[in-house]
Amino acid sequence: MLNQNKKKMRTISEVSVLWKKDKQQFVKSSTIAVYMLHLENHILPKFGKKKKLQEQEVQDFVLECLDRGLSQKSVKDMLIVLKMVVRFGAKHGWLQYQEWNVKFPTEQKKQELEVLSISNQKRIMQYVIDNFTFRNLGIYICLSTGMRIGEVCGLKWGDINPRTETVSVNRTIERIYIIEDGERHTELVISTPKTKNSIREIPMSKGLLKIIRPLKKLMNDDYFVITNEAKPTEPRTYRNYYKQLMKQLGIPDLKFHGLRHSFATRCIESQCDYKTVSVILGHANISTTLNLYVHPNMEQKKKCINQMCRLLK
Repeated sequence: MLNQNKKKMRTISEVSVLWKKDKQQFVKSSTIAVYMLHLENHILPKFGKKKKLQEQEVQDFVLECLDRGLSQKSVKDMLIVLKMVVRFGAKHGWLQYQEWNVKFPTEQKKQELEVLSISNQKRIMQYVIDNFTFRNLGIYICLSTGMRIGEVCGLKWGDINPRTETVSVNRTIERIYIIEDGERHTELVISTPKTKNSIREIPMSKGLLKIIRPLKKLMNDDYFVITNEAKPTEPRTYRNYYKQLMKQLGIPDLKFHGLRHSFATRCIESQCDYKTVSVILGHANISTTLNLYVHPNMEQKKKCINQMCRLLK
């Protein structure tokens, strides 16, 4: 006689629906939106009808994605989502799961971060001082604090405190894809920053304080800084404005996130300690900062060896 209690096996596609419903209780809507894009665009077209996965199938999927030009980070993020779904299914007896040992090809040369030269950074900051607008102020803030584009779009006047000389990062704005019942639409979401470390206080530079102090007395604390209105601008719109401004100034093409990289690079070049830079940037751990920004040159290596030798003497 068949075991009546044995659960019916389900496809990865069916399990993903139940997994999403469960996961929504614990993570932000923007996080779910990213998970669903990985599922809908890559995972389900490949594995949606399957009820179990072999390691070789996952390995082949990884290589196919890399061949299509996707980055290792993107593929690794997909595997995290796939593993969460399959483990959830296995936990409830709907799917079979065995651990995968998936290999990635050795990455060739690590891509260098694109940052502003010191002279171009000075040019932009001086331009903002000479040609003040609230949108231009946002760019100055990014170069002075290392804030992300969503964080500066979400910044309100009430988050800026000239008395303590700090900027508080409490929210972020992003446009996310919502996928429901096969239908897609986008939604502008104002939420807390990406991680608990991203909620932070950043000291203002003297240059930023000089701009902010006279303005702050006149502003409504509930208004967003870069619109000076109750309604914010979204990152996509602000990114387009930034691109046009850089073109106008004749600055080489640099992604908006390059302003954050430029801030961090200037901090490291100024010999700020790495832990402090990590906290200002809101990184989850110092290793992220070290991997991104700390690349000692030969001169620094020689200095290190000489210091060690002097200690031995």
